[in-house]
Amino acid sequence: MINGLRQIREFVQKELGYETTGHDYTHIERVVSLAKLILKGEQADESLVIIAAYLHDVSDDKVTTNPAAKRKAIADQLIGVGYDDAFVGKVFEIIDNMSYSANLKTHHQLSIEGQIVQDADRLDAIGAIGIARTFYFGGHFGEIMYNPRIMPRTGMDKAEYRKRGTVINHFYEKLFKLKDQMNTPTAKKIAEHRQQVMQDFVGEFVDEWNGAK
Repeated sequence: MINGLRQIREFVQKELGYETTGHDYTHIERVVSLAKLILKGEQADESLVIIAAYLHDVSDDKVTTNPAAKRKAIADQLIGVGYDDAFVGKVFEIIDNMSYSANLKTHHQLSIEGQIVQDADRLDAIGAIGIARTFYFGGHFGEIMYNPRIMPRTGMDKAEYRKRGTVINHFYEKLFKLKDQMNTPTAKKIAEHRQQVMQDFVGEFVDEWNGAK
């Protein structure tokens, strides 16, 4: 399936190469690399992990206005390169249920393959790159950076989560929570350092905002 993987990569690059919310092809490449790293410590179907890691954002409603059409394009692509219906179903089981927003009210128990892809995706949302992506995403949608009078939201469902807030509040509403939601030992270890990077940044940001430094 080497040629099939190459075609999948080219498909994803075409779909997300010009994406401008921080979910572009470079994000995909980092998620795949992290998934491969996590795989070293787990017994899992490597092909399923890698394919799902490549495809996980293509049909996401953050990046497309027509998720149904993108889902069909994914299925057609997978079938076209030789994957069977059962494999396609496993891919969708992962990408449909791995996102933070999909788990706000209901926790989806993912396969080990899904847990690996979820961890890899969440690791790229935190740390130094996570900080950069958060401001990039917020700027794309016209969010303000910070307003101390606007408190972080709690108890959100997906619709509420999708409403715009402030960039700094996003750290409290999501990013600071991800460390404790990692599934695998490898991801948990990596997340410890990335969490500290974010906490140091937000602390410094607020101090500078308030003129304390």
